[in-house]
Amino acid sequence: MRLTSFTDYGLRMLMRMASAPERAFSTAELAEEFALSRHHLTKIMQRLSRGGIVATRRGGGGGAVLARAPDAIRLGEVVQLLEQDQALVECFGSDAGACTLDGRCRLKTRLRRAEARFLEDLNDTTLADIALTRKSAA
Repeated sequence: MRLTSFTDYGLRMLMRMASAPERAFSTAELAEEFALSRHHLTKIMQRLSRGGIVATRRGGGGGAVLARAPDAIRLGEVVQLLEQDQALVECFGSDAGACTLDGRCRLKTRLRRAEARFLEDLNDTTLADIALTRKSAA
């Protein structure tokens, strides 16, 4: 299974935020730290906010903070939220793709089960488990 860059970047941001859950992070700061597009990170932050993973606030001292403690945020929950528009295979899409095997395919059920197990396994890990460690001074 391959996750989208949207999810990859979202997980990176959350790992960084979990390393200092008491402080707010701006998308500009995170974009600079990870050398990523601020515009792209803003879209990710909006989805994380709508999903209740982060809370955002405007103005001086504003930015994004984790909406819950890092040990209360499960990775499967985050991946499912960030990958919500991405079908594992074409036939899982909203229009079922152009599958010529529909009604005869015995792979679809197994793929759905594998996807569910993948998310269940990720839910065994919390954001606290993967929080970035502070860089040590060299």
